[in-house]
Amino acid sequence: MEITWYGHSCFRLTERNYATVVTDPFDNKTVGYDSLKLRSDIVTVSHDAPGHNNTDAVKGTSHVIDGAGEFEIGGVFITGVQTDGGSGKKKKDKEKGAQNTVYVFDYDGITVAHLGDLKEVPTQAEIEALGTINVALVPVGGGGALNAAKAAEIISVIEPNLVIPMHYSTPAAKVSLDSLNKFIKEMGLSKPDTQPSLKVTRSGLPDETKVVVLDYQKS
Repeated sequence: MEITWYGHSCFRLTERNYATVVTDPFDNKTVGYDSLKLRSDIVTVSHDAPGHNNTDAVKGTSHVIDGAGEFEIGGVFITGVQTDGGSGKKKKDKEKGAQNTVYVFDYDGITVAHLGDLKEVPTQAEIEALGTINVALVPVGGGGALNAAKAAEIISVIEPNLVIPMHYSTPAAKVSLDSLNKFIKEMGLSKPDTQPSLKVTRSGLPDETKVVVLDYQKS
């Protein structure tokens, strides 16, 4: 399968003979980047905010998923696990838009988890509901989602084979977020090379967690 990043929290997951997925399509007037011009069978929305819910930007979509549940579409098994988007103790965390859905996509045994705007390390029950994760798409720049330290903590808990950081400051972003460098330092890494997309195979999954940085692409 191939994973391509279009900026912020928007990815496209593709695999021959399987449904295509686009995650968290954004309104570029709100978050920056280029206007999205994507086609996909499935669109997932982690929470109701302009940086994550612009489903009109994706054409050809037959299914929009915006909450928890289990789905099988076009050969792809999708599990949505609702998190509270934060501590849940404050009134604002209970308001519409504060809740977050983490999605796990299973493409013939390769699992990809999109953490959305997760703010805190999930509970043990939530982690168990996610199951084994091969590739984790993780927010690292704060701004209402995980910061570098919390991102590193959750990675140590869920132990994915591959990590792709998202939701951080770039030259194309309009929103105020932390830089990728904070996360790289938190993980104890030297600055990694970037690549346009990631092709994932079961045989190619590393034994130790590896961070892969993608360049955002124009759609």
